[in-house]
Amino acid sequence: MQHFQKEILTEAIFQIMKSKTIILIHGLFVNNTSWAEWKKYFETKGYRVYAPANPGHEGVPSELRQNIHPDLVKTGFEKVVFNIVQLIDSLPEKPIVIGHSLAGLVVQKLVELGKVEAGISIDGAPPKNIIAPFQTVKIVWPVVNFIKGNSPFMGSKDWYHRAFFNNYSQAESDAFYEIFAVPESRKIARDTLLTSFEKINFSKSHVPLLFIAGGNDAIFPAAFTAKIAHSYTDPNSRVDLKVFEGRSHFICAEQGWEEVVEFIYQWIKKDGN
Repeated sequence: MQHFQKEILTEAIFQIMKSKTIILIHGLFVNNTSWAEWKKYFETKGYRVYAPANPGHEGVPSELRQNIHPDLVKTGFEKVVFNIVQLIDSLPEKPIVIGHSLAGLVVQKLVELGKVEAGISIDGAPPKNIIAPFQTVKIVWPVVNFIKGNSPFMGSKDWYHRAFFNNYSQAESDAFYEIFAVPESRKIARDTLLTSFEKINFSKSHVPLLFIAGGNDAIFPAAFTAKIAHSYTDPNSRVDLKVFEGRSHFICAEQGWEEVVEFIYQWIKKDGN
């Protein structure tokens, strides 16, 4: 892991970020309730903060596990992206977007579409044009599994312990499961493999991008996040990378999450906010 000692991957032309609007986008297997503390944090810093639920993910996690939203299985990746685009188009300024896991790829797509002032991808999923490592495939296969048809995916407590809460004991993991775990649309995950919309144009100029990786992420290893970040090639566009050693895919809510959000705030602030 020595090649991750530097906090900054590349620094090109700096763009002053003046937006005071932030959108927090949740990934798969949790919903927008997972952003509660982050929303409070950025609001205390003077930002207008939106944390919308992806279509079919609205509600309290424990209730969603008991009564799966009827629209959940209809939700695909493109629908998730344009749900955020619709929100952005209603705002008076381009926002800064922060996305975790699958939403890291949503952030990349919003950047490519020219909809945002800056993007932060945390433990982000890969675009279609980057091949995932076996570790990732092994963890997400139960979700993608084509044999299961259009049924919703509901991870077991054991799956969440291996994939999300691997920095905690089984008992601690089970407690987090009760708070955060939600049913998921298989279509969203499958779309990243099957449709061309999930490709990213890495040579296109873009607004500043920050990639954050957890050094103990069981789904998307830090080296894989670095590979995605390094794939951007425009010399006049800024791409930064920060690895938080020892952090899992639960990086946004596990112990020490404050350090992560503070790093992001400082990254935004040093360019003008």
